[in-house]
Amino acid sequence: MTSDSSRPIAPFGTLLGIAPGNVPVYSSDYDSADDNELPNRHAYRSYVDGIFMGYKWQCVEFARRWLYLNKGYIFDDVAMAYDIFRLTSARLIADESRLPLKSFRNGSLRHPEVGALLIWNEGGEFEVTGHVAIVTKVLPDRLYLVEQNVGHQVWEEGQDYSRVLDARISKDGGYWLRCSYGDASIMGWVIQTEDDLHAENIEPDDPALFDLQIRHVPNKGQASRAWLNIANPAEEAFVDMMGGHKLASRPEDDYKYMVMTESAERELKRATNELHALFMHATDYVLQNDDLLSSFNIPPALWPKIHQSWDNRRNQMITGRFDFSLSAQGIKVYEYNCDSASCYMEAGIIQDKWATHYGVAEGEGSATELVDELIEAWKNSAVKGVIHIMQDTDLEENYHALFMKRTMEKAGLNCKVIKGVSSLRWDQDGDVVDADGVKIRWVWKTWAWETALDQIRAECDDDEQRLRDYKTDVARSEAPRLVDVLLRKDVMVYEPLWTLIPSNKAILPVLWLLFPDHPYLLESSFELSNALKTNGYVSKPIAGRCGFNISLYDGEDDLMEETTGRFAHQDQIFQALWKLPDIEGYRSQVCTFSVAGHYAGSCLRVDPSLVITKDSDLMTLRVIE
Repeated sequence: MTSDSSRPIAPFGTLLGIAPGNVPVYSSDYDSADDNELPNRHAYRSYVDGIFMGYKWQCVEFARRWLYLNKGYIFDDVAMAYDIFRLTSARLIADESRLPLKSFRNGSLRHPEVGALLIWNEGGEFEVTGHVAIVTKVLPDRLYLVEQNVGHQVWEEGQDYSRVLDARISKDGGYWLRCSYGDASIMGWVIQTEDDLHAENIEPDDPALFDLQIRHVPNKGQASRAWLNIANPAEEAFVDMMGGHKLASRPEDDYKYMVMTESAERELKRATNELHALFMHATDYVLQNDDLLSSFNIPPALWPKIHQSWDNRRNQMITGRFDFSLSAQGIKVYEYNCDSASCYMEAGIIQDKWATHYGVAEGEGSATELVDELIEAWKNSAVKGVIHIMQDTDLEENYHALFMKRTMEKAGLNCKVIKGVSSLRWDQDGDVVDADGVKIRWVWKTWAWETALDQIRAECDDDEQRLRDYKTDVARSEAPRLVDVLLRKDVMVYEPLWTLIPSNKAILPVLWLLFPDHPYLLESSFELSNALKTNGYVSKPIAGRCGFNISLYDGEDDLMEETTGRFAHQDQIFQALWKLPDIEGYRSQVCTFSVAGHYAGSCLRVDPSLVITKDSDLMTLRVIE
C-alpha cells in the first residue's frame, strides 16, 4: 500500500513506531526487503511464542499480534482482510476456548471502541485484499488507529498511532467514519463481545442457493451457424480442435447451460482465496520436512531446485485451477491444478460468445474478469525480454497457447510460441535458443512438470545415485530436450517448479493433517483407514492428471466406477468419497481460477460419469441473482 506522506519510505522491517499496548509496527515495503536477511518464503512467516501471526509485515499479521499480546486471543486465518468481518469467534490461546466476535457496520449505533478491529472492503487503495487496523482512541469527530502495510514512514517523535480518520455522529446516534483514501470504503468494526445489539447478523447462506440449475435455450437453428471469429488465431485453433463452432462435443448439449446464484459465487470466491492460502501453508510445511517430501515421488536430484524455486519470493504463480463440488450439501475441493493450462479460454472467451450467439441474456458470465486479471498478473510478472510459450503439438494445446499469448501481448510482453522441442538448439554460450537464435530466459508452458520429471526418470532408470548426480543445467551433446529448458537455473518458468508440490495429490493428506475437519476439505490419507472404508473413498494417483486411474468405492468397499490411464504405476492417496451432484443426468464440477493468488472466475465441467476427465465437456455457466 502507498501513503501520501512526504517523509521517506523506510526499508522493509524498519521499526516505524510503538503502538499502544507496546506492540511494534514495521515497514512492509517489500521492494526493499533484504534477501540476505530474508532468504526464503519461510523467513516471511511471523511467529510469537510459536504461534503463527501471519506474513511480515502485513495488516493481518499486525492485528493478530496486537490482539495476542494485549488480549490473549487471535482470530482465525483469513485469506483476505475483509473476511474478518464475517468471523463469529476468536481463539483464546490460554485454553483454546472460543470468544464471540460481533461485527458492526460503519454508521452503527454501537460505536467502535479501543481494541476493535476496523475493517475495509476490497477495492480502491485496498484492492483485492481489503484491510484491517486496530482502533486505539475514539472521539466524536475522529478516530485513531494503528496498522501495517499502508504507510512505510517512521512515525514522528511522540506519535503512537498510524492514522487519524474523520468521524461524525448522526442525529440518530450512528458513528460514521470517512477513509483517508477517497477510493476505499470502511465496512465497519469487529468487537469481542457477547452483546449483539446493533450487530450484523452473520448467518450462513441458505444451502439451496448452492444448487446449480440447468436451462434450455429455444432451438432456432443457432447450432448450424458459425459464431466464433476464425480471424482470431486462438478462436480458429479452438474451432479446429472442436471440429466446428461449438462448445459441447455432444449435439444434444448445444442448447443447454447452467446457472448458479450470486451467493454460490461469493462462497466459491471465499473458498478459492482461503484454499490458495492453505495450499501455500501446506507447501511450505512439506518443504520443511524431507520425510513428507519423499512421499511426492519427486527425484531427490530435484529437491534442491524445488527449494530454490520456493525460496525465491519473486517466483510466483500466475494462475491455477481448483476443482470443486458445489451443491446444497456443501462446497468441497477435490484438488488444486497449479500446473494446468486447461479451461481458461473456454471460460474467459468462448462461453460468453456462446451465450451471445444462442441468445442467453440471463445473468452474467462466470468468468467475465478472467482475461483482465490474467493481463494484470502478466504486467506484474517482472518478465524482461522475450517470453516463450512452450507447448506440445496437440490441437488442444494450440488454443491454450494462443489464448495466453493474447493476454501476454495485451500486458505489453513480447511473446513467441514454440511447438514441441525439435527447433531448439544450443548456442556457443551453452544456452538453449529458439529457431531464431533467441536465448530462452522466460517461459510459460502447457507441458506438465511431470513430463520433464519422466524424462529424468527414464534416463536414470530410477537409479538413486544417477538421479543424485544428474545435471539439469549444463549443455549436452544431444539436442536440447524439454528438461534442458525448464530446469536451467537461468530460466524463469511459469508456473514455477515449486507448483509440483500443491499440484501433487500427496498434498491432500498433508492439508487434512494441518487443517482437520476444515469445511472445504475432504478427509485424505496416505493409508486406507477404516473410516474411509466405512464411508466410501476415492483412490487417486499422486501425480495423475486428466482424471486418469481414479477408482471410486462405496461404503461397502465395492467398486463404483474407475478410469484407466498411464498413471497406474504411481503411488496412491485415498480421499473421502464426495460424489459430484447429478443435475438432470450431468455430473457437474465447478472449476475456479486463481490468478495471482485470488479468485478470478469459474467454469463448469460436465460428464455422465462420476469422474471428470480430459474428454468431459465444458458447459456455459451463468451467474444469477
